[in-house]
Amino acid sequence: MKLVKIFLVILFVGLIIACQSAQDKAYKSETEVNEKRLELIEQYKDCMKKADKDKEKEAECETYLKASEALK
Repeated sequence: MKLVKIFLVILFVGLIIACQSAQDKAYKSETEVNEKRLELIEQYKDCMKKADKDKEKEAECETYLKASEALK
C-alpha cells in the first residue's frame, strides 16, 4: 500500500512538471510569433518609406504586411 502511494505521488509530480514545461513552450512560441510579427511590420513601414509613393514598390511592400497578418 505504501508503495502505491509513493508511485502515485511520483506520477502526480511528473504530470505537473510535464504540464508546466508544455505551458512554458507555448508561451515561448507565442512570444516568438509576436516578435516576428513586429519585425515584419517594421520592415513594411521601412519599405513604404523607401517606396516614396511608387505604386509598384508599395505593392511589393504588401508582402510584409500580408506575412504579418498570416501570423495572427
